[in-house]
Amino acid sequence: MSETVRQKAEQAEVIVKEVAEITLPEPSTEIVPLEQADPAQKAEIERRVAELDMANTNSIVSFGSAAQAELQEISQSMLADVRNKDVGPAGDSLREIVTTLRGFSTDELDVRRKQSWWERLLGRAAPMAKFTAKFEEVQSQIDNITDNLLEHEHTLLKDIKSLDMLYDKTLGFYDELGLYIAAGEAKLATLDGTEIPAREEEVAAAPEADQVLKAQELRDLRAARDDLERRVHDLKLTRQVTMQSLPSIRLVQENDKSLVTKINSTLVNTVPLWETQLAQAVTIQRSSEAASAVKEASDLTNELLTANAENLRDANRTVRQEMERGVFDIEAVKAANANLIATIEESLQIADEGKAKRAAAEAELQTMEAELKETLSAAKARGDKAGVTTGSSLPES
Repeated sequence: MSETVRQKAEQAEVIVKEVAEITLPEPSTEIVPLEQADPAQKAEIERRVAELDMANTNSIVSFGSAAQAELQEISQSMLADVRNKDVGPAGDSLREIVTTLRGFSTDELDVRRKQSWWERLLGRAAPMAKFTAKFEEVQSQIDNITDNLLEHEHTLLKDIKSLDMLYDKTLGFYDELGLYIAAGEAKLATLDGTEIPAREEEVAAAPEADQVLKAQELRDLRAARDDLERRVHDLKLTRQVTMQSLPSIRLVQENDKSLVTKINSTLVNTVPLWETQLAQAVTIQRSSEAASAVKEASDLTNELLTANAENLRDANRTVRQEMERGVFDIEAVKAANANLIATIEESLQIADEGKAKRAAAEAELQTMEAELKETLSAAKARGDKAGVTTGSSLPES
């Protein structure tokens, strides 16, 4: 909480205590008749009786209406800046009347109404608000809450003072109605006991030519008397309703006082506790994140140690194996020696086979040469006998 908000909350705390200590007077339910009134009340009742002119209907109809002027003025000032949405169900009823007269409904514009399934399906205001609030500074959010609470507290304090004025004016109106009712009843008693009987005597004593006029005057007086009686009855009903409104005003005011006290307690006590708890939460969260980072580092170190140990073992095994090996593997030498022996043996075998083949070929060549010589000899012998020289070109053997 900022220092400015703290100072405002402390200043409001003093005002809240003063407001809470105010006690409102209780209304008197008794109507004091004229003959039982004290001199001050008697003078006030007689002054109101003097306002009545039985020959003037307007004075009877408006009898007691002046008492409501100040009450109406304070009520109008309280409702000057109030919107329909601020007065709950009463505002809903008034709005319905107005919209009916205008021919359209504003239900779709009412933020308090239940949303349709389509609006709930497409509505993204709440998730978006949560997403936005996630990235706001905590101190800024607390300041916004405290500013909002201070605004409500200021409004409620104004309402409490206005309700004080409204209660005083309503109580004054209630007492004023009692005076007007007492004045009306006193006037009715005078009419019934004095004026109407006197007029009746005048009608009876009037000449025949004036009796019709006097009878009409008597009739007008009786009609005015009945109007006054009805007006006094209306004033009694109004006084009863006014008396019922007084506890309602006090109840609303007490609720407002309780809310103001609760808001002030929240600002003075709860919000600093929020800040302390949030500071602890931040520290705990940071400690948790640090512990998580340390754990990850330790896990990484263990993984590296394990991996390095395994890599060292594998590398050492490979190196030591290579170090312990000879220049040539015995198996390779044995394989090479075997191949060499096999090659030599194969070469000797091939040489022997070639030698044998050459010997055989030489023998065959000798055989072929002998056979050729023999054939040539035979051919020469046959030529000598026949006297024909055949093969004279061949040398003799």
